[in-house]
Amino acid sequence: MENFDVPVEFQQLIKAEQAYYYRIIPVGKNSDKVILKTDTADIFSLQNELGILLSFKVELTNDSTENINRYLSTNYRKTSANSVSEIHYTNDFLEKIVLNAKEIGSSDIHFEPYEKNARVRFRLDGKLKEQFHISVEEYPVIVNKIKIRAQLDISEKRLPQDGRITMVTDYQDFDVRVSVLPTLHGEKVVLRILSKDTSHIDINSLGFTERELLPYLENIKKPNGIVLISGPTGSGKTTTLYATLKKLNVPNTNILTVEDPIEYTLEGINQVQLRENIGLDFATTLRTFLRQDPDIIMVGEIRDVNTANMAIRAALTGHLVLSTIHTNSAWATVSRLIDMGIPAFLIASTLNISVAQRLVRKLCASCKKEEVIDSAIFPSGFKTPDSLTSHHVAVGCEACYHTGYSGRKAIYEILPIDVELSNLIKNNQLDINEYLEEKNIYTLKRNAILLIKEGTTSVDEVFSLLL
Repeated sequence: MENFDVPVEFQQLIKAEQAYYYRIIPVGKNSDKVILKTDTADIFSLQNELGILLSFKVELTNDSTENINRYLSTNYRKTSANSVSEIHYTNDFLEKIVLNAKEIGSSDIHFEPYEKNARVRFRLDGKLKEQFHISVEEYPVIVNKIKIRAQLDISEKRLPQDGRITMVTDYQDFDVRVSVLPTLHGEKVVLRILSKDTSHIDINSLGFTERELLPYLENIKKPNGIVLISGPTGSGKTTTLYATLKKLNVPNTNILTVEDPIEYTLEGINQVQLRENIGLDFATTLRTFLRQDPDIIMVGEIRDVNTANMAIRAALTGHLVLSTIHTNSAWATVSRLIDMGIPAFLIASTLNISVAQRLVRKLCASCKKEEVIDSAIFPSGFKTPDSLTSHHVAVGCEACYHTGYSGRKAIYEILPIDVELSNLIKNNQLDINEYLEEKNIYTLKRNAILLIKEGTTSVDEVFSLLL
C-alpha cells in the first residue's frame, strides 16, 4: 500500500496555498533539485512558472489525480485563514501559529527541541500530529518570545514555569496557557488554547443518551450534595462541568468556581484562578467560598484530603458542589474518597451522583467500512455479544485528512447514589456488580460496545474500555 505521508522537512518547502493552486507535492531531493509530483498535463509550463516563484530548482514527475488529491488532503489542511507553512522568527510568528492551530481545531501546540532540530506538533482530535520543523539556531529565540509574552523569566532555564497569554484578534479573544519544561536539549513548551466562547457548549449535545441525561439533570438540580465527574486527563470532564454550570446559571443563583486554569469564561459566574504559589489552593479557596453566600460551588479537581473534606463540609452545610476526580469508573470514585481518609458515612450522605466519562473519536461517515466481526480484534478474554455481528473500521479519505476519524464524542457511566447504594457505602460493601446488573446500569464498557454496534467508532478506539 502506497504511503502518502510527506516528511515535514519537504512539506515546509511548499505553502499549502501553493500546493493546492499548482497541485504539487514535494516528495524528495535529487542533487540540487527538489522533486515535485503533479497531475498537471503541461509540465513544461508549470516548471517555468515554479522556477520563477520558488527559490530552488525543481524536478517535476507525473502522478494520477487520485493520488495527488490524497497527497494534498493528507499533508496540507485547507483553512479559511492563511496557513503557516514555515516557522521562522518574526514579530507575529506566535500569532500565526496559534491562529493556525485554532483554525484547524487543535487543542494543544507542542514545541520540542532535539539535538539536531526542533519540531512543532498539534493535537488534533486527541492525537498529536507533527506540523513543522524549526532550526536549532532559531528555537531559543522563539522560546524566549513565548516566555516574554507569557510574562515568564527568560533567564530561568533550569526550572519549569507556567504562564498565560491573552490573544486579541479582530474576530475573537482567547487565552493560551503556557507550560515550559527543561529537557536534555532545551526547553519544551506546550501551549493549551483556552476558548472564551461557550456558545458551543450544551449539555444536550455532549453525548449523554436519553436514559443517562434524565438522572443526571435530576441530581444536579438538588439544592445540596456532591456531583463528581471522573476520568483521565483529556476525557472532557471540564467541558461537562461547564455545560452543567451553564444549565444551572440563573439570575437568582450565586455560583462560585475555583479552577486551574479557567478554561472558559461564563457570564454571571464568579470564577477564581488557583494560585498555589501564594497559598491560594483549592482547600483555602473553598473555605473562603463558604463565607461568600454561595448556592453552587465548582471545584476544578479534588486532589487531596483537605479539598475533599472542604467539599464534604460545603455539601453538608446546604450547598451543591461540582467537581472532578481521577478514577477509572463511577464506582471507583467512592473507593478513592475512602482511600483519601473520608469516612464512608459522610460519602454516603453527601454524594448525589458519580459520573465516569471518556472521549472517543468518531469514524468518518464518508469512508468507514463495515466488516464481519473477528474475535481476534478484541482483548483476550473478551466475550463478544451475540448481537454484535459486524463492526466498522477506519479507512481514510479527503474529508477526514485520511485519518479515518472525524470529531469526537463523550461516553458516560452514570451512577446515581440511591438509598441502596448509600447503605452499601456505609457498610463498606464495595462489590456492586450484582447491583449494576439488577438496575441495568450502562457502564463505559457497555456503552463502548453500543458505539461499535452502531458504527459510530471502531474497536481500536475503545479497546482499553473492553478490557
